[in-house]
Amino acid sequence: MSTPSTYSGPYLAEIAHLMGDPARANMLHALMDGRALTAKELAWIAGVAPQTASGHLAKLMQGGLIAVAAQGRHRYYRLAGPEVATALEGLMVLANLDGTSRRLPSRVGAELSEARTCYDHFAGRLGIGIHDALLAGGHLAVSEGGYALTASGKVVFAGLGIDPDGGGKSRRAALRPCVDWSERRPHLAGHLAAALACRCFETGWVRRRKDSRAVILTEEGRAVLGAALPGFRCDAPEPVSPRRREPAPALA
Repeated sequence: MSTPSTYSGPYLAEIAHLMGDPARANMLHALMDGRALTAKELAWIAGVAPQTASGHLAKLMQGGLIAVAAQGRHRYYRLAGPEVATALEGLMVLANLDGTSRRLPSRVGAELSEARTCYDHFAGRLGIGIHDALLAGGHLAVSEGGYALTASGKVVFAGLGIDPDGGGKSRRAALRPCVDWSERRPHLAGHLAAALACRCFETGWVRRRKDSRAVILTEEGRAVLGAALPGFRCDAPEPVSPRRREPAPALA
């Protein structure tokens, strides 16, 4: 029997090992809200000594899962990119296939399920509510690699103070579905979804909770989103199907 050749593709086992350590998993989870944290903050979150945390962070950096930026005397760590956040969210979906939240305290689990950030966009019932209201209103159409804004969708985003044609030469999809680990249904990801989240934080429509990925939809935010997206609900709405974008007619 011949010996199998060395696998030269992605080092899946190495990445899985990096993510699988409990301390490193807690660090990665803490960075899922898109913000940067110091080694001291991550050590406290992981429940390990600062020296141990430094070793974990070095391994995560070597594996390409996190990046670091220096500011003065401090070094701030963040996820290396949205691809890492997508992989982590996918693992959370698998971890929650039985529909329970026994791994989280009930209050924390309820807050995260209600509204949270998934890297740089909204997740939980808040994210799903935005996703479904856009679909139900005919503001999204299926497009290659994700969703495209319809003409009415561009009006909605512009009305919320977001340039619907923004993003420049970003390699990220403007909008795409991202499976939600707590609800196991899609919320909205992509650079326009990130712009919407940023706008909501800037205006105070959504506020962050301290030391948590969970966020709070304010009454003003609920009113603004409800006016811009009739039918918006931050609970568990019935899923709707997107409209498929029709091909452009051929020129005569």
